[in-house]
Amino acid sequence: MLNAILTVILIVGGTALLCWPLGTYMAKLFGGQFARADGLFARAVGGAPAQDWKQYSIALLAFNAVMFVFVFGLLALQHLLPLNPDGQGAASLDLVFNTAVSFTTNTNLQHYSGESTWSYLAQLGGLMWLQFVSAATGIAALAALARGIAGQRDMGNFFVDVQRAAFCVLLPLAIIVAVVIALAGVPMTLQGAAQVTTLEGVAQTIARGPVAAFVAIKQLGTNGGGFFGPNSTHPLENPDFWSNGFEMMALILIPMACVWMFGRIIGRMKHAGVVFGVMAVLLLVKVTAAVGFEMAPTQAFAGLPVMQDVGNLEGKELRLGATTGPLWAALTTSTSNGSVGAMHDSLNPLTGLVPMAGMWLNETFGGVGVGMINMFLYIVVAVFVAGMMVGRTPEYLGHRVEGREMRLAVLALISHPVLILGGTALFAATAWGTGTLNNVGAHGFSEILYEFSSAAANNGSGFEGLGDNTVPWNIATGLVMLIGRYLPIIVPLAIVGSLMAKRRSAESAGTLSVEGNTFGVMLLITILIFGALTFFPAAALGPVAEHLTMMR
Repeated sequence: MLNAILTVILIVGGTALLCWPLGTYMAKLFGGQFARADGLFARAVGGAPAQDWKQYSIALLAFNAVMFVFVFGLLALQHLLPLNPDGQGAASLDLVFNTAVSFTTNTNLQHYSGESTWSYLAQLGGLMWLQFVSAATGIAALAALARGIAGQRDMGNFFVDVQRAAFCVLLPLAIIVAVVIALAGVPMTLQGAAQVTTLEGVAQTIARGPVAAFVAIKQLGTNGGGFFGPNSTHPLENPDFWSNGFEMMALILIPMACVWMFGRIIGRMKHAGVVFGVMAVLLLVKVTAAVGFEMAPTQAFAGLPVMQDVGNLEGKELRLGATTGPLWAALTTSTSNGSVGAMHDSLNPLTGLVPMAGMWLNETFGGVGVGMINMFLYIVVAVFVAGMMVGRTPEYLGHRVEGREMRLAVLALISHPVLILGGTALFAATAWGTGTLNNVGAHGFSEILYEFSSAAANNGSGFEGLGDNTVPWNIATGLVMLIGRYLPIIVPLAIVGSLMAKRRSAESAGTLSVEGNTFGVMLLITILIFGALTFFPAAALGPVAEHLTMMR
């Protein structure tokens, strides 16, 4: 237990310290304090006119549409293009659609095994490139939202912002992480698979490639797409305990820093501290629950002559330790990363509920940029409810929150459970889902529920107990990923645009403070009521029912 506590403190606490200076740097970057870089970026796009929320949103959507079309073509034609030393063939168009959507939306849901499906050109020029620009899109959107809240006249320019995020935040950090993990033993080569002879004299083919570069941005950009099918459980993506810890720190670094960036841009660091505190409380509860629930032995070994005195070791990599599997599961789903350090399908039922809850809330630091945007929606709801309770016009930092803003916030928040529960109901009731399950009963239902939760939250992890590379799964999750990505970005920008159009009022003694513990508690309650209770019936049919069955 002591080792588990020290591991959590090292990874979560260490990252919390590192995110402070990074958040300061990002605030200066998006505040325009690096004029030379901004001038270069503006010339690259032929000028950088100021954009309102509509122009910013259109630019964002148009850029992402171009990203999708380019990568769709690259994946569909990979067998005709160079940098394909292992001779990867053509993939089905429904898988190409799902993969292009997945990486464009920063989800990285993988219905394939990368080393046996995509060429090096597809992995580097398509998927890894998207892991930079899709993550940069989320950071840019947060910077625009923060400028509007701060009272600026415009939201900036999307094309300058996305270059700032890609070249001045993600690329330097990715180079550092790639060098460190390459020194730890992660391969970085353009040669094809290695042909070796084992100690037993058997010929073996070992897949390899430019793995270090791919893994670095998959972690930093809350992307999660692995170069290999087993993701970060694979020894060539994650060789030892120290690489494991370093990759987990990279996973949550930028999402944490985005909170401080937001606070500095709006000039309210105490408010950012309250938001960070609420996120940290939710994260620590989930980490504690995941590690604690996984201390129970697995029922898969019940009745077998197997000693189980260190918890559930099924689906874990022993070289990484028993604690880091559930810890990674909690971190990767509290953010929208989706990489895995253990087989989530092998987690104890209540442990498996923890990553689902992380994706249902979708704001415990969340994805780079978009996690704070999702929290902004909860803030709007909390401010509105608090204002109604005391009989005052709700205000957020001098902006009056009225019916229009509330309707938009509810639209964005309610779309999340609709996508998850609607998709789960359809596939649980038809052969589209039941025909692809490897398990029946409550666990099979959990596998379907998890897949749609992952797609809607733009997470990308999976229970992996179902055969999801089918036309229905590829199309359905692809559509869910598109809606789940862009609606929660565009709607908050519209809310801020509406607030910017109103006259900003001065705060008075009767104004609800968003910088104290009272607001923090109100915000936490709002998240739990609007975010968690919506999914309680589904949780009861899946992980809770499975746990109770095992208890009998």
